Amino acid sequence: MLKPQRWLKLLMLAVFLVSCILFDAKVSQAGWSINGAGATFPYPVYTKWAFDFEKATGNKVNYQGVGSGAGIKQVTQGVVAFGGSDMCLKADELKEKNLLQFPSLVGGILVVVNIPGIKDNQLRLSNNTIAKIFMGEIKNWDDPLIKKDNPRLKLPNLPITIVHRADGSGTNWNFTYWLSQVSKEWDEKIHYGLSVNWPVGVGGKGNMGVANYVKQISGAIGYVEYAFWLQNRLTSVVLQNKEGKWVEPSVAAFKEAAAKANWQEKNGFCEVLINQGGAKTWPIVSGTFVLVPNTKKAEQKQAVEFFKWAFEHGDKAAESLGYIPLPKSTKNLILKYLSNNGF
Repeated sequence: MLKPQRWLKLLMLAVFLVSCILFDAKVSQAGWSINGAGATFPYPVYTKWAFDFEKATGNKVNYQGVGSGAGIKQVTQGVVAFGGSDMCLKADELKEKNLLQFPSLVGGILVVVNIPGIKDNQLRLSNNTIAKIFMGEIKNWDDPLIKKDNPRLKLPNLPITIVHRADGSGTNWNFTYWLSQVSKEWDEKIHYGLSVNWPVGVGGKGNMGVANYVKQISGAIGYVEYAFWLQNRLTSVVLQNKEGKWVEPSVAAFKEAAAKANWQEKNGFCEVLINQGGAKTWPIVSGTFVLVPNTKKAEQKQAVEFFKWAFEHGDKAAESLGYIPLPKSTKNLILKYLSNNGF
């Protein structure tokens, strides 16, 4: 029979071992935590992925939608583990900043309006008309050029309020790049970029800021990523594509553009999907890109781990928000690219 002192020592040892096991399990469950920042375009799906990822692995990813410009800056400075941008960086820029780049998915950008009595896809705006609207040359919704595009639509005598991005934005880059493609006047006077010198209008921060202003201002017109249109129940507009065909925004029309992507490792997967050909193609479609410092620190490896998980488990969540997941062949190309770079 054990002596009381020895029995007490064994009991204390057992309690200590159990507490260590419980502590280790708690730490393991808590996992690691990293930060990312950048484009608001993928914010809805990145936050959904992060929620599901934490639930599945115990690891946490915090993503802030601060705009592509701020995301590029923060990841370059090493403030965050990864950045998000809807404007891809060219190979020489990636080399200079020591960054790796790959697409995570594809999405569409919609023109949205707030006009009393006008419902989804009732309003048509030709390339020439929409460029003149955003340049401030067309000031009212009953302007003859808008009526010409919409001969059967009753349009109100209501001032137009332009809502554009106030921050450095990849959505802005893609939208203004599209305007530069379809309007020589726009290209010569304003051109395109993360930020441009808007001649008129009010600025909203992020896709959500633009969506909120459009909802609040009667007569407003703006541009947002599809998920923000979906979540905020905004009114979408029918546009002309490269073939001159009128096309309604839809996931199917986004897929028409996405199918034409030619992703290549040698240029950091930098591919612009704006104004692709095809009778059924939506004209304003963009990939959204992940930027990771090529330093192979723990937090960068964890960022890559998160996106590898998303590639395997995140397609349904992306599709539910109106994004286009990458095909398996592209994902495999990205995984090979990451592996070749030590990830």
